[in-house]
Amino acid sequence: MTDATFAARSFDVKGRRMRAFVGGDGRPIVLVHGLGGSATNWVELAPLLARGHRVIAPDLPGHGRSEPLAAVAGLDAFADRIAAVIVEEGAAPAPVVGHSLGGLVALRIALRHPELVSSLVLAGSAGLSIGKPLLRELLTAFTVIRPGRLAGRYRTLVARSPLLRRFVFGFVSVADPVGLTDIAVEGFLAGQLLHTDTASAWRALQEDDPRQDLGRLALPVLVLWGAEDAQLPLEDAFEYARRLRAPLRTIAGCGHLLIGERPAACAHAIEEFIAAAGNGSAEPASGADTS
Repeated sequence: MTDATFAARSFDVKGRRMRAFVGGDGRPIVLVHGLGGSATNWVELAPLLARGHRVIAPDLPGHGRSEPLAAVAGLDAFADRIAAVIVEEGAAPAPVVGHSLGGLVALRIALRHPELVSSLVLAGSAGLSIGKPLLRELLTAFTVIRPGRLAGRYRTLVARSPLLRRFVFGFVSVADPVGLTDIAVEGFLAGQLLHTDTASAWRALQEDDPRQDLGRLALPVLVLWGAEDAQLPLEDAFEYARRLRAPLRTIAGCGHLLIGERPAACAHAIEEFIAAAGNGSAEPASGADTS
């Protein structure tokens, strides 16, 4: 994180290092980034939330400066590592905000460790689809070739070039790449040089289908989506909302990377939801329609 109020912390979880950025004061909130990202993806949103919360933003295993896992199947091991950080920070129970893959990890945390999670925000959450076939093939190739390392190495140049912004961020469905702040560009690309194993998370994501488990959730959930998300379509947002009987809020003028495209709007939606969940006016998920 570039904000001086955030400090990087290391945690030993089952013999493997996990890194998280922690900052702010107040009720804890946990932020879980997406596939190929890192905690720095929250560089614009985290400081806004830190005005009223102690924000905890970990790197997923194999991402950023968190060490990779041994051979694992599924996302449970990823969820357990984030859960261990929540416990280590004494943050439970906390609202957990998950973006993209992080949304599915957040769901797994809530299902496996319900005592740690008070509410969920699924922001452009993966789990119901993984995009179109061509996009899936490209993501598979990208986890092997890792072109993001090149973009990360030249992230300052990318931030300064409208053409390079469109080339780098148009693929991941940013509605207006030129409109991203330089800080957001840096935040999305900073972790790329540090990743050690994003392929395991990608394989686990492809194997995970939460539909049959959603009915077990009994906590408030908000589905938050970019109105122009072409990577994970709005149909996924409607399905999550229907199956969870949860409210859906769309953020206009942004795509899949809504947490950096419209951080103020995202912060407002999250804060409003957390406040409602805290005073009991946000209804918990109450079963799932599995038709």
